[in-house]
Amino acid sequence: MKFSVIIEKGEDGYFTAHCPSLRSCWSQGNNKEEALANIQEAIELYLEPELEDSISKVR
Repeated sequence: MKFSVIIEKGEDGYFTAHCPSLRSCWSQGNNKEEALANIQEAIELYLEPELEDSISKVR
């Protein structure tokens, strides 16, 4: 799956990242690369219950 991610530099110097298509899926990092890695992990965790539910329905 592919998701759009928005990364912005905050006033505090940290970079925030969020996925608009996944409500309340936010993360941050010290730089863009870290913010991107963190939002990828956040997306995986966000989707984990949904994926587990899909797998259990197949069995």
